[in-house]
Amino acid sequence: MKAGFVYDEVFLQHETPRGHPECKERLISVVSALRDSPLWNNLVHIRPGKASFADIEMVHQQRYVEKVRQFGEGYMDPDTYISGGSIDAALCAAGAVMEAAKQCREGKVSRAFCAVRPPGHHAEADRAMGFCIFNNVAVGTRFAQKIGFEKVFIVDFDVHHGNGTQHIFEEDESVFYFSTHQYPHYPGTGSDSEHGTGKGRGFTRNIPMMSGSGDKEFFSAYHDLLPRMVKEFDPGILMVSAGYDIHRDDPLASIRVSDEGIRDMVRSIFSLGLPTVFSLEGGYNLKALAGSILITIEEMMKD
Repeated sequence: MKAGFVYDEVFLQHETPRGHPECKERLISVVSALRDSPLWNNLVHIRPGKASFADIEMVHQQRYVEKVRQFGEGYMDPDTYISGGSIDAALCAAGAVMEAAKQCREGKVSRAFCAVRPPGHHAEADRAMGFCIFNNVAVGTRFAQKIGFEKVFIVDFDVHHGNGTQHIFEEDESVFYFSTHQYPHYPGTGSDSEHGTGKGRGFTRNIPMMSGSGDKEFFSAYHDLLPRMVKEFDPGILMVSAGYDIHRDDPLASIRVSDEGIRDMVRSIFSLGLPTVFSLEGGYNLKALAGSILITIEEMMKD
């Protein structure tokens, strides 16, 4: 199975203040662990493209994009920091998902993992939020549709609900948004009563998880529910917001998924047999994050 790994050191140029959980050491630990594993030489290594501001405006309001361009340095919201290198990193993070979708469309890879930062799924059409500047998966989804993947199914397994992604697509019947997340928890959205609106009604499915949920609950969501929904929707590609803060060792939440639980979950996603693009979201215990991504890529490379 041809598996791509999309990464560039530009993502390390997004500097956050000392002690901020979304730090460049996250990617340094991931890349170091991969380089030390036999997986590294069997991956298709892909450089991310750089999304244009026009690409970003496929999902974000022009006045918000302009605000980001002129912001300078500091906190855009209580959690989201912008430094001198952040805008280039954010454009390349969105561009990474675009490039992965393009290579899937061209048959160069069938699956890809985008090791990017800043993350994206909290970014709303009109504002930064929760460490996220631009919504990488949302930009990648619109680009995927532009190049011929008419219907896109988004899976979001971050411990925090992807409010930005849900809101961007909630009126769109061509994009299905499926999320498992701790609830109630930051950002407060993602109840099971949220199903989308207008033409998009029925194309949002939230699976709230109580504090302390673990392998058993995730097995049910990813084996009993997800395959049926994907089959009924019949998408051309899967986009995955991959948040490894579901790991039991993560400090920012109270979900208790083990290494084997993560393996089982991603194996179920890959068993759906579709072109699949993973984009990194959360995960703040460096050892657990690197280990979880190694597990994901091991499964990604299997037939």
